[in-house]
Amino acid sequence: MNALKILFVIDTYETNNNGTSISAQRFAQELRRRGHEVRILCADEKPSDEDITTGNHVANKYILSEFRVPIFDSLIKRHGFTFANIFPIQDRKTINEAIMWTDIVHHFMPFGMGMYVCHQAKKMGKPQTGAFHIQPENLWSSVGLGKVEWLQSKGYRDFRDRFYDHFRHVHVPSRFMKSVLDKFHYQAKIHVISNGIQDEFIAAGKQFADHGRPEKSPELQGKIVIMMVGRLSQEKRQDVIINAVPFSKYADQIQLIFAGRGPEYDKYVELGKQLHYPPMFVYKNRNELIELLGQTDLYIHASDMESEAISCIEAFAIGLVPIIANSDNSATPQFALDGRSLFKPGDQRDLARSIDYWLDHPNERRYVSELYRKEAQAYSLANSVTQFEQMLNEELQDATTA
Repeated sequence: MNALKILFVIDTYETNNNGTSISAQRFAQELRRRGHEVRILCADEKPSDEDITTGNHVANKYILSEFRVPIFDSLIKRHGFTFANIFPIQDRKTINEAIMWTDIVHHFMPFGMGMYVCHQAKKMGKPQTGAFHIQPENLWSSVGLGKVEWLQSKGYRDFRDRFYDHFRHVHVPSRFMKSVLDKFHYQAKIHVISNGIQDEFIAAGKQFADHGRPEKSPELQGKIVIMMVGRLSQEKRQDVIINAVPFSKYADQIQLIFAGRGPEYDKYVELGKQLHYPPMFVYKNRNELIELLGQTDLYIHASDMESEAISCIEAFAIGLVPIIANSDNSATPQFALDGRSLFKPGDQRDLARSIDYWLDHPNERRYVSELYRKEAQAYSLANSVTQFEQMLNEELQDATTA
């Protein structure tokens, strides 16, 4: 594939606390490694280490001002999110400059900036693709309405009519998300492409399989370590994990670790005081996360709604057996090799039963962990970016014949 100038349009890019931004960062890095030039149109406050900065110019980014949402601004900030502003004249000039530069535009979020950029790029005759990462359920869960079915249906229809039906090609990270968009009659060609995991997780899993898992740190010695990675928010359901521990026969030995930040932090700290070992809340970079996962005994993904859950794939790539909420609104159950890795969503007693099963059968857990580790290899970032390049190429070809 010829080298392209690719513009990623995403409100919040520089954060490690939501899967969409992390996916954008990883795809950008891999595409650059393959010779493409990737620039980001976003509302980040400052350049990152990957940016080439000369004076006030950031070579890899077009940075817009922040749009503040009255009343909800503090809630948005607690989720680690920033909306880009499209109203100031200078921001519109920046947007037009970005569009003029690129060969193809790829959108990550169906909000105000995405809609405006889509309109402008269409006027300029630029090819465009979209990605569907953010479920309406995630948005409404922030205000406790994530399970109101008519609101979610309206959200999918609004996203379709106002945004996604303007594209010929849309990327979704899972078969589950394709089935949802098919249900709501999205017109674009839907490309199922995993967000992909970095080679470091796959390599670490192989190292642990060949040479054994690392020794636990002093603070984890003698404890059963159970971990979940994800934003501390209502729909991720860390509360179910905390409430499940007292129902386990191993309750006095379990140390929960939650890797992530979010608005439910204070609530979960208070809830965790009931446990023999209160949960640990950490925020780790990739290498630190791999090291911590290497010291973990079980991984739980309790979320009610997910478009994929890369953190779960990273965990079983390391060689951990996952226990996954079998939610109808989540793609993550697709990773379970059998029913022993599933529990009833929101059911703390059923989760405790699954925890006890795997802790009662350590030899079986070691055997199944190797099956999961090998399964994870199909989700490599390199494979995903190759499929992503193919989607871009399809759009470029379609644009020339339209």
